[in-house]
Amino acid sequence: MLTIHTADAVHGAPDGVDSVAVDGGVVVAVGAYAGLIADLPRARIRRWSGLITPGLLNAGAPALLEAAYHPDPREADALGGEPLTGDALTALAMDDARWGASARRGLQRMLRHGTTAVRGPFTRPAVRTAVARSGLRVHAPGPAAEPVSLDPLASVPDPADAFAAALAVGGPADLAVFAVRDPAALRTAGAGSCTATVLGGRLVFRLS
Repeated sequence: MLTIHTADAVHGAPDGVDSVAVDGGVVVAVGAYAGLIADLPRARIRRWSGLITPGLLNAGAPALLEAAYHPDPREADALGGEPLTGDALTALAMDDARWGASARRGLQRMLRHGTTAVRGPFTRPAVRTAVARSGLRVHAPGPAAEPVSLDPLASVPDPADAFAAALAVGGPADLAVFAVRDPAALRTAGAGSCTATVLGGRLVFRLS
């Protein structure tokens, strides 16, 4: 569906450019809201507060999904809510089903941080299946993130270094919205300030 996402600003765009139009899974226009709505009067409008950016790439995904356990909320009393690694992970009875369920929860947490792509490879079959079904784009292996975090911005000096792809006409409709006004504020707030994630033109996360 033809949709205009409009916010306070679009990362890297000139002043006054505050909107991105997507049709299906493709970006069809980037510009000022007034101009886009004039050109695309039948588009659905999604209004956001903050900064629109390209979706993020989590380069530490293999460690987050294959060397950490993301507890089920029903396990919170016993295991807490944060990913378990090291001895805490070793103490768990992990099988393929549990790895798959953990990966699905981890991927949902990534979407809540504006992530639209992950860097592979993934060696556990259950994790590979979860990643494939999530729709997240998988990039070729490369430098590992340091530190490994659900927040891709934590391992880069500039937010733009964590962008999965440029937000450009003809490119994938993968974007995130953060509750900040500018890149400097985004660097300080981190990806935990994400309020919406769009993957392939679909709204896959919205802060309620």
